Amino acid sequence: MPKLDSPAHEHAGADHIFFFLRRARLDWLLHRFPARLVRSVYVFVNSFVTIGVLAVLALLSRNPFVFPSLGPTAYLLFFSPLGKTSSPRNTIFGHAIGLVCGYGAFVVTGAGALPFGAHQSIFWPRILAAALSLSATGALMVLLNVSHPPAGATTLIVSLGIISKPRELVIIEVAVFLLVAQAMIINRLAGLEYPLWNAMGPVEGAEEDSTE
Repeated sequence: MPKLDSPAHEHAGADHIFFFLRRARLDWLLHRFPARLVRSVYVFVNSFVTIGVLAVLALLSRNPFVFPSLGPTAYLLFFSPLGKTSSPRNTIFGHAIGLVCGYGAFVVTGAGALPFGAHQSIFWPRILAAALSLSATGALMVLLNVSHPPAGATTLIVSLGIISKPRELVIIEVAVFLLVAQAMIINRLAGLEYPLWNAMGPVEGAEEDSTE
């Protein structure tokens, strides 16, 4: 991995952490603690804040503003924010594709004939809905060049009937918008040129950082 102060790392997906700490005069942390630990804490704090805000909103409104696939989305937005999969375009459209495919499979297969968790044995319509929704989501993301892996979890949440009411699906997409808005604010404050819509292009080190 490039050093935090090397030219190569200035283009990496996580170097904004260094610039943020330097701006806040906390860069001494990088000399006292391992860089990976500092980055880990950074991701922890930002993910906690963004999901925490949505959790409070969910509690107050009694609506599903927090759902499982927001977790991996938050990780992408703060650990490799310059990656194409982390752009607002891919995040918003990716989850939207997952919601549409998930609900379409849920309706077409009749997976909603029984409430989720009510059938103790194998319920084939639900299995078919899961397979159909996931394959359709993947195919459409490839076709439309909208890669965002957490959308695969979103489509399963819907096709399995965990969250399936049309009104709730709209709220899920609103939650995605809110998460992206928070990530945009935080990443920009950290000194990162986080895109307003689409990633400018492949960024050296952006994707590699997520596999270390």
